[in-house]
Amino acid sequence: VQLVESGGGSVQAGGSLRLSCEVSGITEGTNCIGWFRQAPGKEREGVAAIMIVGATTYYADSVKGRFTISQDNAKNMVYLQMNSLKPEDTAMYYCAVGPAVACVVHSAYKFWGQGTQVTVS
Repeated sequence: VQLVESGGGSVQAGGSLRLSCEVSGITEGTNCIGWFRQAPGKEREGVAAIMIVGATTYYADSVKGRFTISQDNAKNMVYLQMNSLKPEDTAMYYCAVGPAVACVVHSAYKFWGQGTQVTVS
Protein backbone atom coordinates (compact mmCIF):
# COMPACT_ATOMS: atom_id res chain seq x y z
CA VAL A 1 0.00 0.00 0.00
CA GLN A 2 1.31 3.42 -0.92
CA LEU A 3 -0.13 6.79 0.05
CA VAL A 4 1.17 10.06 -1.32
CA GLU A 5 -0.08 13.37 0.05
CA SER A 6 0.08 16.68 -1.76
CA GLY A 7 -1.45 20.13 -1.69
CA GLY A 8 0.08 21.53 1.45
CA GLY A 9 1.52 25.03 1.61
CA SER A 10 1.41 28.36 3.34
CA VAL A 11 -1.78 30.38 3.55
CA GLN A 12 -3.11 33.31 5.51
CA ALA A 13 -5.72 32.85 8.19
CA GLY A 14 -9.16 32.59 6.64
CA GLY A 15 -7.80 31.04 3.48
CA SER A 16 -8.32 27.60 1.97
CA LEU A 17 -6.27 24.63 0.86
CA ARG A 18 -7.17 21.29 -0.64
CA LEU A 19 -5.03 18.33 0.29
CA SER A 20 -4.90 15.24 -1.89
CA CYS A 21 -3.98 11.68 -1.03
CA GLU A 22 -3.26 9.25 -3.85
CA VAL A 23 -3.80 5.69 -2.70
CA SER A 24 -2.49 2.59 -4.41
CA GLY A 25 -2.22 -1.09 -3.59
CA ILE A 26 -5.19 -1.25 -1.27
CA THR A 27 -5.78 -4.78 -0.08
CA GLU A 28 -9.03 -6.53 0.75
CA GLY A 29 -10.32 -5.44 4.11
CA THR A 30 -9.23 -1.83 3.74
CA ASN A 31 -12.31 0.32 4.12
CA CYS A 32 -11.33 3.54 5.87
CA ILE A 33 -9.15 6.43 4.77
CA GLY A 34 -8.34 9.14 7.25
CA TRP A 35 -6.51 12.42 7.58
CA PHE A 36 -4.40 13.18 10.62
CA ARG A 37 -2.24 16.10 11.63
CA GLN A 38 0.61 16.64 14.01
CA ALA A 39 2.03 19.96 15.10
CA PRO A 40 5.46 20.27 16.72
CA GLY A 41 5.31 19.25 20.36
CA LYS A 42 1.73 18.02 20.09
CA GLU A 43 0.13 14.62 19.78
CA ARG A 44 -1.15 13.36 16.47
CA GLU A 45 -4.80 14.28 15.98
CA GLY A 46 -7.38 12.59 13.81
CA VAL A 47 -8.95 15.23 11.59
CA ALA A 48 -11.36 13.45 9.29
CA ALA A 49 -12.10 10.01 7.90
CA ILE A 50 -14.24 8.44 5.23
CA MET A 51 -15.49 4.92 4.66
CA ILE A 52 -14.52 3.74 1.17
CA VAL A 53 -17.80 1.83 0.85
CA GLY A 54 -20.75 3.98 1.75
CA ALA A 55 -18.77 7.22 2.12
CA THR A 56 -19.73 7.80 5.76
CA THR A 57 -17.61 10.64 7.08
CA TYR A 58 -16.19 11.48 10.48
CA TYR A 59 -14.74 14.78 11.69
CA ALA A 60 -12.92 16.08 14.72
CA ASP A 61 -14.88 18.75 16.55
CA SER A 62 -12.07 21.21 15.88
CA VAL A 63 -12.64 21.10 12.11
CA LYS A 64 -16.37 20.44 11.77
CA GLY A 65 -17.98 22.93 9.42
CA ARG A 66 -14.60 23.99 8.01
CA PHE A 67 -13.06 20.82 6.57
CA THR A 68 -14.61 18.36 4.13
CA ILE A 69 -13.27 14.93 3.27
CA SER A 70 -14.21 13.35 -0.03
CA GLN A 71 -13.08 10.57 -2.32
CA ASP A 72 -12.86 9.80 -6.00
CA ASN A 73 -12.70 6.03 -6.15
CA ALA A 74 -12.17 6.03 -9.91
CA LYS A 75 -8.96 8.01 -9.42
CA ASN A 76 -7.96 6.38 -6.12
CA MET A 77 -7.87 9.81 -4.55
CA VAL A 78 -9.04 11.19 -1.23
CA TYR A 79 -9.26 14.92 -0.64
CA LEU A 80 -9.40 17.20 2.37
CA GLN A 81 -10.88 20.59 1.57
CA MET A 82 -9.88 23.00 4.30
CA ASN A 83 -11.65 26.34 4.55
CA SER A 84 -11.52 29.17 7.08
CA LEU A 85 -8.07 28.07 8.09
CA LYS A 86 -6.71 29.17 11.45
CA PRO A 87 -3.14 29.39 12.74
CA GLU A 88 -3.89 26.44 15.02
CA ASP A 89 -4.44 24.32 11.90
CA THR A 90 -0.71 24.55 11.21
CA ALA A 91 0.70 21.03 11.19
CA MET A 92 2.01 18.19 9.10
CA TYR A 93 -0.97 16.43 7.57
CA TYR A 94 -0.96 12.70 6.88
CA CYS A 95 -3.37 10.32 5.24
CA ALA A 96 -3.74 6.75 6.39
CA VAL A 97 -5.75 3.65 5.51
CA GLY A 98 -7.08 0.79 7.55
CA PRO A 99 -10.05 -1.48 8.16
CA ALA A 100 -13.49 -0.04 8.74
CA VAL A 101 -12.97 0.15 12.51
CA ALA A 102 -10.08 2.56 11.95
CA CYS A 103 -12.56 5.33 11.21
CA VAL A 104 -13.44 5.36 14.90
CA VAL A 105 -10.48 3.56 16.47
CA HIS A 106 -7.48 5.46 15.19
CA SER A 107 -4.96 2.91 16.42
CA ALA A 108 -6.32 0.53 13.76
CA TYR A 109 -4.85 2.43 10.83
CA LYS A 110 -2.24 0.27 9.13
CA PHE A 111 -0.53 2.33 6.44
CA TRP A 112 0.56 5.96 6.42
CA GLY A 113 1.82 8.51 3.95
CA GLN A 114 4.82 10.77 4.41
CA GLY A 115 2.80 13.90 5.05
CA THR A 116 2.37 17.37 3.62
CA GLN A 117 2.99 20.56 5.58
CA VAL A 118 0.27 23.14 6.12
CA THR A 119 1.23 26.51 7.58
CA VAL A 120 -1.38 29.14 8.43
CA SER A 121 -0.23 32.61 9.46
